[in-house]
Amino acid sequence: MPLSRVADVRLTSSPGLVSREGGQRRLVVGFNVRGADLGTVVERARSRVEQALAPPDGYRLEWGGQYETLTEARQRLSLVLPAVALLIFAVLLFAFRRMRPALAIFANVPFACVGGMMALAARDLPVSISAAVGFIALSGIAVLNGVVLMSREQRLEADGHAPGEAVVMAARERARPVLMTALVAALGFIPMMLARGVGAEVQRPLATVVVGGLVTSTLLTLVILPTLYPWFAGGTRTQTRA
Repeated sequence: MPLSRVADVRLTSSPGLVSREGGQRRLVVGFNVRGADLGTVVERARSRVEQALAPPDGYRLEWGGQYETLTEARQRLSLVLPAVALLIFAVLLFAFRRMRPALAIFANVPFACVGGMMALAARDLPVSISAAVGFIALSGIAVLNGVVLMSREQRLEADGHAPGEAVVMAARERARPVLMTALVAALGFIPMMLARGVGAEVQRPLATVVVGGLVTSTLLTLVILPTLYPWFAGGTRTQTRA
C-alpha cells in the first residue's frame, strides 16, 4: 500500500512545544532586563506594543514573569508601608504616653525618607521594591535615634527644666550615641551601596536609601528637633519636685 494513498506527506514548520495555561494555548516571548528598572522597561515596552500591534480575535496580551511578581510586591507594600508607619507611631505613643513627644520623634521618618529619595535621585536609581524595603529599615533606625534623644529630654524635663532647655541639653548629651548609631549603620551599608557584582541591582537601592536617609535624619535629630521641640511641647512649663 503506497503511503500517498493514506496520507498527504509534506514538509512544513510547526511549533516544537505547545504550552497551555488555564485550558488555553500560551505563546511566551521572553527578554532579560539589565542596567535599567524592570518596571520602567515593561511600561515602555507595553506602550509601544499597544501602539504598534492589535491582537487578532481570540488573542490577548499578558505581561508576566518577574514583572508580575513585581506588581504583586508593589500591592503588598502599599499595605505594608502604612501599617509599619502606624505601628511605629503606636509604639511611640505607648512608650511616652504623650502625643507631642511621639509626634516629634515620628517627624524623623518623613525627613529620613526625603534624604533617601535625594540619594536615589543623585545616583539615578529607581524607587524599586528593594528601595521600599530600605525605607522600612531606615524608619526604624531614624526612630531609634529620636527615642535616644527624647528619652533623655523627658528625664530632664521631669527634673524641672523647661522643654526648650531640656531638649538642647539632651542633644548635647546624646550627640555621641546618636552619631555612633547612624555611623555604624551607614558604614555597614556602604559596601552594598557601591556593589557592582551579582545582585547589585537589588543591594544598591536599599543601601543608598539607608545611607542617604541617615544623613538627613541625624541632622533632624541633633539640629532641627531641638529647635522645633518647644513648639511641639506647647511652650515652656515648670515642675516642682518634692
